[in-house]
Amino acid sequence: MLTRLYQWTLAKAAHRHAEGWLFAVSFMESSFFPIPPHPLLGLMCLAKPERAIRFGVICTLASVLGGLFGYAIGHFLYEALGHQILAALGLSAKFPVAACYLRDYGAEIILIKGATPIPFKLITITAGFVGLSLFTFLWASILSRGLQFILVGFLFWKFGRPIKAFIEKYLALLSAGFLLLIVGGFLAASMLSGGTHKSDKCSNATMATIGR
Repeated sequence: MLTRLYQWTLAKAAHRHAEGWLFAVSFMESSFFPIPPHPLLGLMCLAKPERAIRFGVICTLASVLGGLFGYAIGHFLYEALGHQILAALGLSAKFPVAACYLRDYGAEIILIKGATPIPFKLITITAGFVGLSLFTFLWASILSRGLQFILVGFLFWKFGRPIKAFIEKYLALLSAGFLLLIVGGFLAASMLSGGTHKSDKCSNATMATIGR
């Protein structure tokens, strides 16, 4: 089933309404769709590098809006719908750990997600469930999603098709490095200001299971 969905998603890159499909896939992926928009975005940027930044912006906006939808599901409809979505995607076991870390770290976890394989839908639904500040959720989501998608668009726009191999090899490392600097700044500021104590219930070993 996932293979068919993946092929269906890639086929939309050649559709005459490709931008609309990019928006739809990006929106859905943030709340319930299992296939990320990255392959579709990459193919569209590869086909039309001159419009790549536009594609990245579309992807970012749709993903953040979809994230708000996921947040609403977690906040208002977790028992009726959110739990079923996570179960269908095989994420139920990871939900308690995600909830623990979002309660303790909030924005840092959303930013870290941008450099990891943690499904964004797990973060959005869980953030709504734990009642994470909507303002915090929004700005962290915009930064995390924008770094991924707009950076891809910029690289294709600037360097064209030859950048494809570089993106496939190094984009994750570049994103991870940048986001780790941001998160490190948050943690350092918290320590210097004597910020609130972070619970030790969520161990590093447990956190690692979220991305598996």
